[in-house]
Order: sequence, then C-alpha cells, then structure tokens
Amino acid sequence: MKKQIVLREPVPEDGLAVYELIKACPPLDLNSSYHYLIMCTHFSQTSVICDTGEGIRGFISGYIHPRKRDTLFVWQVAVDERMRGRGMGTDMLMNILKRACMRNVRFFETTVTPSNIPSRTLFHRAAERLDTQCVESPMFTCLHFGGTEHEQEDLLRIGPFILNK
Repeated sequence: MKKQIVLREPVPEDGLAVYELIKACPPLDLNSSYHYLIMCTHFSQTSVICDTGEGIRGFISGYIHPRKRDTLFVWQVAVDERMRGRGMGTDMLMNILKRACMRNVRFFETTVTPSNIPSRTLFHRAAERLDTQCVESPMFTCLHFGGTEHEQEDLLRIGPFILNK
C-alpha cells in the first residue's frame, strides 16, 4: 500500500521531530530545538511539513522578508533521505507559495553553499517550474562565519512569478 503524503502547516508538536529531521540531514546547520518550536508556531504559515503518517519526512522553514514584503525567504529545506529524488522539495515549496498569505509574494530567496548541489538543483528547478529566473550573488563569506570551516553562502533570488492562487 502506498503511503499517503500530506503537506501541511507545522504545529508546535512537530518541533522536536523537525529538530531530529534537520539533525539527520547534513550539511544543514542544526539550530536549537527551541528554534524549531518557534518556526512551527510563529512562522507556520510560511513553513511546511511533509507527513507520511509514519513521521515527518520533510520540512521547509521560511518567512516574509521584513524589508521586502513581496519576498519569501526560505531558511531551510530538509527531506528525509528515503524521500529524496521524488520532487518533494519542489512540492513543499509550491505548497507554501500557493497559500493565501502569499498573494503578494513575487520572489523567493534563499542562501546556499557552493557545494550543496541538491539544494541548488531544487531552486533552479523551482525557477523553471515558475517560468522565471534564478539570479545568484554573493551573500555571506567565510569571514562572516568567523573564518571557520563554514562555506560561503550565496544568495539565490527566484522571480518574479505569479501563481494562480
């Protein structure tokens, strides 16, 4: 029997499972469990959960940019390794973009390290699906991260687009 996949807004009870999912998805930066509780409450309308009935298998966190009200900033995208390669990341992103609260959104942005090919592929495919462009520019250098081993983060800006809501 095929698992039913439900894409939905997160709720506070999802916070710990999201934390565990992120922990299992390197190279994503793991934030505190409290951070994910906040994402699942304060930012639930701009985030999404992929629930298979057997657990949370995907999560996207995002928010409306405070200085660009027409822009969704996508913070993290996590897809359980058992669900990868099925377009789940794109489906979750489209689920957020089609919500009523996104009616004024014409762009989305994210930052991605140069070595994170799966994320780069996801966002370029989303641009294709939205029939728009993906423009890359530098955002944070290694020095912004204290000169540590953290790679630079490039800004990807996708848009403009208009969705039938």
